[in-house]
Order: sequence, then C-alpha cells, then structure tokens
Amino acid sequence: MSRLISGLCMMWMLAAGTAWAQAFPANEAGVTMGHWHLNTRDVEANRKIFVGMGGIAMKAGNFEVVRFPGVVVYLHQNQAPPPTGGTVGSVVNHVGFIVQNVRTSVANWKAAGVPVLPGNEGRMDQAFVVTPDQLRIEILEDKNQKFPIQHHHVHFFVAEGQIPEIQAWYTKLFGAKPGKRGANQAADIPGVNLTFSKTEMPAPTNKGRVLDHIGFDVKNLEAFCKKLEAAGVKLDRPYTKNPQTGGALAFIYDPWGTYIELNERPNPL
Repeated sequence: MSRLISGLCMMWMLAAGTAWAQAFPANEAGVTMGHWHLNTRDVEANRKIFVGMGGIAMKAGNFEVVRFPGVVVYLHQNQAPPPTGGTVGSVVNHVGFIVQNVRTSVANWKAAGVPVLPGNEGRMDQAFVVTPDQLRIEILEDKNQKFPIQHHHVHFFVAEGQIPEIQAWYTKLFGAKPGKRGANQAADIPGVNLTFSKTEMPAPTNKGRVLDHIGFDVKNLEAFCKKLEAAGVKLDRPYTKNPQTGGALAFIYDPWGTYIELNERPNPL
C-alpha cells in the first residue's frame, strides 16, 4: 500500500510540475517563447543554479533541461567548444525572470548557493544572477503574478537607429505586440517581452557564446519558414522534420545577429 501511495504521489508531482512549466499559448502568428540553449562548461553547476531558483530539472532526449513557466533552459550545447564569452557585449545582453517577491527569492536563492548580485542603484525590486559562464539574468518583481517565478524578457542591445527596425521586424514576422517596457521600446510574444536598448559599442552575434541561441515554438513551422523566406530571411538550417516524433526545426539569424531556433513540438514535455 505504501508503495502504491508513493507511486501515486510521484505521478501527481510529475503531472503538476509539467502543467506548471508548460509553454504559454501561441499568438495569432502561431509563436510562443520556447527555450534558451546554453553552451556551458559545467552542466551540473548550471542545473544547481536553475533548480535553486525554482525550476524543474528533467531530461529532453539527450539534453539536461530545467523548465520554468514560459521557457525551457537547455544546459549544454552538444559537441560545441567552450563559450567565446558571456551575454554582455553581444546582441542579447541579458535575459530575465520575474518573481513575486525579490527579497524573499534572493534570500532563498542565496541559501541554495545561487550567485545573486544586487539591483542597480540600490533597487530592492531588482537583482541579477550571473552564472559561472557569464550568462546574465535580470530578476524583476511582480507581486500579482500567479507563479513564484516565470520567464520575463530577452534584452537586445542594438544601435539606437536600429531600434524601430528590430521592433518592427519581430512585430511583422513573429506577431509580436509592439509597446514599451519602462523607457525602452519593446514587443511582446507569449512567454517573453523582447526589450530593445541602444548601445554605442558593436554587438556581435550570440552564437558561440554562453547563450548560443534562443528558441521559439511555432505552429505549422513549414508554412512559417516559407513566410520568412518570402520576406527575405535566409534559413541558416532549413526546415527539417523528424518523422519519428512529428516535430520539426529550423535555424535563422535575425538581421542583428541573434541566432534563433524555431521548433514545432506536437508532443511538448
């Protein structure tokens, strides 16, 4: 009987965890936030950090992943050389989560060994987590959100004159809703706010760095890829379907060098 109860409890926990970590429903263009894919030297160190922050560790094929509401964090890039740098200095300067209470989260994370840095200029509603591979993660606060932690933003740094262009590009091709986040121009896709800030320095591609690429989940990926190509976007890796799973993927660069994976997942985790 005790084994039966333990088994039922485990099944309930897995089901609850999967529901807690599902992707947000796609927008009218069929797009929702999917994943970050790390090129890391130390999978275990990263798993400890993300689990300490409240994520759920699991396997996705050959990959170790940690799931959060709105995003899946892949902890390593297969057969890749060590990262060429952190996120700061690339087109994707940092990524972000949002929590219900920054002070409480920071206290819990520090107790779990998560490397937490204070917010800018003494802000108590902001903090930063920086991994050993220099993935920079901003932490913000929303006391009214329903999850203890969820994915929030990907923050792009581009030349000032390119900000209207990058906002319009994601709006047109990915169905993002243009707007602002604070003083910054932004665009929203389910599960992520794309934030655009100016930089005076060159901002090279994120490919090969610790955050090798970001990923979006897309419905009817083949048609979506045809739409991209019709708009002049070159596929770095063409649409490829997996006959065993029914899933499909493709890779592109946006015009500012962001490396992006596109996935169709008939049977998500």
